[in-house]
Amino acid sequence: MLDTLNRHLMHPLMAWREGSQHLQHLRTVQQTQFDPPDVIRARQLAALKAQLWHAWDTVPYYRAAWTKADVHPSDVRELDDLKAFPVVTKADIRRHNRALVSSVFDVSQLRVKRTSGSTGVPLTIYCDEAAMQWKTACTIRSDEWSGYRLGQRVAKVWGNPEYRQFGLKGRLRNHFFDRAVYLDTLDLTDERIAAFALAIRRHRPGLIFGHAHSLYLLACSLKKSGVRDVRPNGIISTAMILHDWQRAVIERVFGCKVTNRYGCEEVSLIASECEEHNGLHVNADSVYTEVAEPAAPPEGRAAGGVGLPAAPLLVTDLCNRAMPLIRYQVGDVVVPSTRVCKCGRGLPLIERVEGRDADYVVTPAGHLISGISLTENFAVLIPGTAQVQIVQESVTQLRIRLVTDDTFGDPSRRKIADLVRDTFGDGVRHDVELVDAIPQEPSGKYRFCISKVAREHLEAMSV
Repeated sequence: MLDTLNRHLMHPLMAWREGSQHLQHLRTVQQTQFDPPDVIRARQLAALKAQLWHAWDTVPYYRAAWTKADVHPSDVRELDDLKAFPVVTKADIRRHNRALVSSVFDVSQLRVKRTSGSTGVPLTIYCDEAAMQWKTACTIRSDEWSGYRLGQRVAKVWGNPEYRQFGLKGRLRNHFFDRAVYLDTLDLTDERIAAFALAIRRHRPGLIFGHAHSLYLLACSLKKSGVRDVRPNGIISTAMILHDWQRAVIERVFGCKVTNRYGCEEVSLIASECEEHNGLHVNADSVYTEVAEPAAPPEGRAAGGVGLPAAPLLVTDLCNRAMPLIRYQVGDVVVPSTRVCKCGRGLPLIERVEGRDADYVVTPAGHLISGISLTENFAVLIPGTAQVQIVQESVTQLRIRLVTDDTFGDPSRRKIADLVRDTFGDGVRHDVELVDAIPQEPSGKYRFCISKVAREHLEAMSV
């Protein structure tokens, strides 16, 4: 009863109060998802042209970069014509940040996203409110492919719950409206997992959402304690690669299919599995994706899916006018697809994402800390850091690799020491290693966090 009231009364009332159109947008994208592929591509082309002209007219960085590359928005007559335009990298965003913001927006009025993502590179992204509302609608649409319905309670296996940033107001909103219960992945202990299990058994969430490996750890804990009565409508795995062996354990424990989802803070949702769980549908209403020319696969490694090789992904944000990201190299490697999904949706497919992974770190007390969650507490908070990688050599020894800029100094080192102490305790030592670059692995992935001791600990948990 409360879920129905929340969906049909509280959500519309809150949207009206906040002046948000995301529910109207949701109805639109729910209808258009079944349009034929050629209709969807035509809609993307129109949106792309509008975004290119907007960027040319109002974004200094693009006018300069495209003039230098001798390209112009009028050159784009079909989607493939975009290939002539230069790629935008994370380094470009860091170096030219404000020059990528449209002159028609007041920066102080924009939504600010500060993230390092799975690549360990801290970025600041600005997004306009209209784009956020559209992205919210697209995300809810894909969430509901899992079996969840808007208005149901959500259980989140996630670090740094956002509502805590807004004090009492945030807590009240979460309690009465969002109704989310959290398991903080910055400190995973048996006691915290057990308390979370009690909470989700009591509240019966319609959706369990979290990092792939955190969901796996939760499933292992419930399996070990004999809990078999947590049955959500949907489970969404995101933020890192969902391995088949993890998926199998999660689905067996919860009696529910796992929906694999892929996105990044910079552009929000990129792609998601539907009910078929066979490839990920690109969020074509919000982003246009290209797969760059692939490099030859490493020796001994076959090319990926249905004969197409894995290659770097480029994303163009079709709706964020405040800071358009055009041909943005996300830093991940994907396997493209030419298939049409049996679900009937005309949205294009990605076979799988190959380039996102992160280890857990084990503290001396036996607690687990998610590598993804560490991102927000290290890469973003250390002054003068261009890129960071944490290597756990032993339970009591960390090696912190840093690519730095000119602002890195003694305060940065003191901040690192504070973060290590506050996160891991006084018994953990650390070395800071300054490097020119942190290379990707042969597969193309970048590992923000590498633990040489976590695997043994995790294997013991799954027994």
